[in-house]
Amino acid sequence: MSTAMNKNDEIPVSEFVPADRSKIDMEQIVRPSVSYWQGVWRKFREDRLGQFCVILILAVILMALFAPMLSPYRYDTTSLLESNLSPSAQHWFGTDSVGRDIWTRVWVGARVSLAVGFIGAIIPFAFGMVIGSISGWCGGWVDMIIMRIIDVGLCIPSMIYLILVIVYFGGGAQSIILALAIMNWMGPARGYRGRILQFRNREFTLAAETLGASSGRIIFRHILPNVLGNMIVSLTSSVPAAMFIEASLAFIGLGIAPPMTSLGQLAADGANLYRIHFYQFILPSSVLALIIFAFFMLGNCLRDDLDPQLREEFSTRAWRKKRRQAEESMKKEVAE
Repeated sequence: MSTAMNKNDEIPVSEFVPADRSKIDMEQIVRPSVSYWQGVWRKFREDRLGQFCVILILAVILMALFAPMLSPYRYDTTSLLESNLSPSAQHWFGTDSVGRDIWTRVWVGARVSLAVGFIGAIIPFAFGMVIGSISGWCGGWVDMIIMRIIDVGLCIPSMIYLILVIVYFGGGAQSIILALAIMNWMGPARGYRGRILQFRNREFTLAAETLGASSGRIIFRHILPNVLGNMIVSLTSSVPAAMFIEASLAFIGLGIAPPMTSLGQLAADGANLYRIHFYQFILPSSVLALIIFAFFMLGNCLRDDLDPQLREEFSTRAWRKKRRQAEESMKKEVAE
């Protein structure tokens, strides 16, 4: 011990140089802490396709809201003297067999189709989430009864629900939305039940339950944020699916009742005159296909953005890129 002290005493003080704290801080690159939604937003900002789909959907919604108001023609105004006119400066999308302006009817129909898509997707999704939460959280005989009801309901073909509801309540957007709600709540209920069971016995859930948190608080405060990403992706895919179902019903005569219309109903009406007046079928079909394409592509983009593994990969790649840039900048400063 004393020998070591003597050797240290022989070292001159000039050999010890204080460290430059600025250089240490400059060399130290600390990875920033990023929350879940910050990571999602960061990745979405780099997703050009997702941004394009959002802009496209917003543009269609704005056109559906305001284009009929700016048009000089009403969607239900008929004029046999102007029937089956080709697209022109006066009628941009032409007219149908009774002289109604197709441009106005397309955007009115887009308004109806979007309403059916959004409402027909949100209502069964919300109802299924509640039923799935009750089933997964309560367990026991409650879970068994709900699951058996869902199993029986899923065995019945979807078209039977649609036909029975529409025939009983009549054609119209309300009947289609009701049929979609009856038909589509079982899938989200089963999926959300599985998520509840997955997080039911996790440490944070047990800790919240031990501290006296209510079941509703645990579900909506602790479990729901962990499954919200998958729910958003599923909901984004359900909107175009509901619009496609409504269009399919129009082709078998169970669509929106006139004089109101939808994109599917316009396409079904134009299909009868496709060989003569093809624009009556092509134009509304193109708008409907564009909306469905944008929603499906947005769902794919959101699935990539909300996936934790892909988000972690993106965050690591971005952090390494910043680190390389900082190291190159530091080397340039040292060289200068």
